[in-house]
Amino acid sequence: MDAYVFLKVLWWLLLGVLLMGLAIMVGMDMGVGALMRFVGKTDSERREALNIVGPHWDGNQVWFILGGGAIFAAFPSLYATSFSVFYIVMILLLFSMIMRPVAFEYRSKVPTQKWRATWDWVFLISGALPMIIYGAAIGNILEGVGFHFGWDGQYYQTESFIWYLLNPFAILCGVLALSMALYQGSAMLMIRGVDPIYSRAKNIGSIAGLVSVALFIIGGVWISTMTGYALHDATPGAPANISAAQNVTREIGAWLNNYHSTPILWVVPLIGIIAMLAGSFAMRAKKAVLAWWLGALAWIGILGTVGVSMFPFLMPSSDNPAQSITIWNGTGSEYNLIWMTIFTAIFVPTILAYTTWCFNVMRGKVKAPSAHDDHAY
Repeated sequence: MDAYVFLKVLWWLLLGVLLMGLAIMVGMDMGVGALMRFVGKTDSERREALNIVGPHWDGNQVWFILGGGAIFAAFPSLYATSFSVFYIVMILLLFSMIMRPVAFEYRSKVPTQKWRATWDWVFLISGALPMIIYGAAIGNILEGVGFHFGWDGQYYQTESFIWYLLNPFAILCGVLALSMALYQGSAMLMIRGVDPIYSRAKNIGSIAGLVSVALFIIGGVWISTMTGYALHDATPGAPANISAAQNVTREIGAWLNNYHSTPILWVVPLIGIIAMLAGSFAMRAKKAVLAWWLGALAWIGILGTVGVSMFPFLMPSSDNPAQSITIWNGTGSEYNLIWMTIFTAIFVPTILAYTTWCFNVMRGKVKAPSAHDDHAY
């Protein structure tokens, strides 16, 4: 394996790590926001739930920025195409995420029930909608995206937004992502919350974990009957060129080809299933910290399963499979990837260390704030 091929595979792995970090850390905050109206029956209880993630939610958004930045720099073709294909979806995602910090800042500024109830609904929508979109986007990519490139490199889209977002498999993936966020958020509420929030989060989270297991298994069976993509006669070390034709075929069950050729890879989805089941039981047993880490491992298993299934595809084209974007034709230059790797080796460990320090400093239980506490959300 030459250096350029190694860098392409490395950045495929790093992209997966960033997407996992986004799902685990941002998904946790989204889950708390979506749960707030259900675990908190009074204003004081809901403010307690917000204070649990209040010190961390904005720092966790770094994973969202890192994911977008990595795609932009390491996979420019994927960045340009995905942001064009999912333009309306991205606008919905950004709008919902923009409303989130506004809700944090304004919820407690006016001490009236109607005002705070309105912002509580904003928290629910801005927590649930991004996770549904996150999962649905992955589901759509697995099904293949309707796009192709003209002779001059011009991008063309051939399917409607409604079909991309609102189809059964994409909805299943979206609900799976939401249920995992609810699980992860419940674990965080148990770690730092007290009763009655603790007990309510335990009940909701343990159910969300079992729902996630069921949806993940259903999705796996669905994928086995789905038309997937297979790349033949690839040239891994060739310069990135999305206009170059590839030998790509569409086959029923093709997303399982990598598992059939390398059976050890079945461990990846198995990790997701076992971690979700164990996490639900750990939550019922009031082992909140263990449940959180098992939820993180479950996310790794879920997204790892998608990555293993699709490798080496990044965005398959249902319109013209030969123009599908893969890690072989969709990455940046070798020089670009070298510098990206250097910066990543410096800054990602720094971010991980800082995040760990923040959670360690602000550990412990969060009590319900006073009704007149202006420093609470």
